[in-house]
Amino acid sequence: LRPSVSRRRWEWDIEKIQCQTLPDDVAMFLTNWVEELSEDVKLSLSVLACFGSSAKIIIIKTLERSLHKNLMINLDAAVQEGLLDKKDDEYHFTHDRIQEAAYNMMNFFDRRNSHFNNGMALIPLAVGDEDDIILLTAVNQLDLAGPEAVQEKSQNVIVANLNLQAGKKS
Repeated sequence: LRPSVSRRRWEWDIEKIQCQTLPDDVAMFLTNWVEELSEDVKLSLSVLACFGSSAKIIIIKTLERSLHKNLMINLDAAVQEGLLDKKDDEYHFTHDRIQEAAYNMMNFFDRRNSHFNNGMALIPLAVGDEDDIILLTAVNQLDLAGPEAVQEKSQNVIVANLNLQAGKKS
């Protein structure tokens, strides 16, 4: 069973379906589907999942440069698999359970570090952002990471100042 992007509908091979043992619920099915992807695509989906159901492409490009990973290529592969949609300059998960499965592939410490690294990577872009979306996104990522994720004392001041700026803007 897989979505056909070009036909905008689900397609299936009934013989293959009858030969497989399938999980009892949709969540398990989608989790298994995500786990069968390449490690690079899974990593990219996990990065995207840290932002919720969607993220702007400019954010993904910024993270791609900061993390030195080919996020866009891997997310485009996920679009081809039907796990994501790419429209209006954003990547969107096609189902909330796919986002949940991608997010839950990381353990607690990896999620915390990913949120922190995402937030720190967005800071240079947030400073010049006129509509404040990047600033609010960066602060949200840092807040999701929590104070335990701060690695150097100087970062505490940066995080506090960003939170102050975001509070004044919202």
